[in-house]
Amino acid sequence: MKQWQTLWAGAALVLGVCTASQAQILIGQTAGFSGQVAAGVKETTDGARLYIDAVNAKGGVNGQKIELTSLDDKFDPKLAADNARKLIEEQNVAAMFLTRGTPHTEAMIPLLEKHGVALVAPSTGAMVLHQPVRKYIFNVRATYQREAEKAITHLASMGITRVALVYADDSFGADGVQGAQKGLTTAKLTPVASEKFDRAKPDFAPIATKVAKGDAQAVLIIASGSAVVDATAALRTAGSAAQIVTLSNNASSGFIKSLGANARGVIVTQVYPNERAVTYPMVKEAQEMAKAKGPGEISPAMLEGFAAAKVLVEGLKRAGPKPSRDKIHAALESIKKFDLGGLEVSFSPDDHTGLDFTDLSIIGTDGKFRR
Repeated sequence: MKQWQTLWAGAALVLGVCTASQAQILIGQTAGFSGQVAAGVKETTDGARLYIDAVNAKGGVNGQKIELTSLDDKFDPKLAADNARKLIEEQNVAAMFLTRGTPHTEAMIPLLEKHGVALVAPSTGAMVLHQPVRKYIFNVRATYQREAEKAITHLASMGITRVALVYADDSFGADGVQGAQKGLTTAKLTPVASEKFDRAKPDFAPIATKVAKGDAQAVLIIASGSAVVDATAALRTAGSAAQIVTLSNNASSGFIKSLGANARGVIVTQVYPNERAVTYPMVKEAQEMAKAKGPGEISPAMLEGFAAAKVLVEGLKRAGPKPSRDKIHAALESIKKFDLGGLEVSFSPDDHTGLDFTDLSIIGTDGKFRR
């Protein structure tokens, strides 16, 4: 009798483990948690987990909790693709989420298409992920081209005519430059310098010297994290007092800290509302959740992750109690005028952009973004 009781208990334990396993919706993420963009990646993911944790605390989605598995790709496109393969083929995730980097996301597109896996909210505004429409990529932010164009237009409106471009020699840099050129053309300006650098092994000293000799009034740096920090430092060392401008991929408090004494006055484009603008219900909701978990403020990067998680959860809800990859894709594409809390997201088979909000901010003396 004891033997049967033991076997029954063991079977129940195995059944319990299986049930618990089945009660998880596995979501995969690969991003640079170490390396060049680590500060922003951490904050964006923290924002996403803020919302996912709140959903899980209330029982999850259709009775299933979301399990986000995050792998570090060290901001290396090859490692990003390998991580995506592990998550999709070995761990069998239902969807991918919040990747970081343009060439990194591009590298995993063949895997998404091969296995029919949706990628929700890549943290990149590359036009190549918007047009032509990528069937399995659902963007939740405006494009870098729109940001760069707006930044140049703003500089021109201030009477600035001598603009330099410094950009990473990769698909991200080239994409941002296209937007900048649109703004320059509209303002009838020609850049005083246009310099690209090796993303893996940047050397900013000679670039900074050229920009300084060109007497640039403003420099748009299309790069990520530490590269912008190092480029800014090199420009100051070369004697340039030019206005520094960069894009929303650097909209994190960690980026501000890494700039140190050079932070004040740097302009950073934004793709979400002011993180202190509680007139937006989404911002207020994020602030309240952050306060409930302990002291800490919401940064623009956290707000991006928070918004991304809301779209992911909405897609999972619509996919039903057994959210297969096909069902999740169909559910995401069915989203129309979904209110994030002051901003609406819509998708269709012909449009996977989601949002087109853009704004500008400047880093104040207090080390915070000001609109």
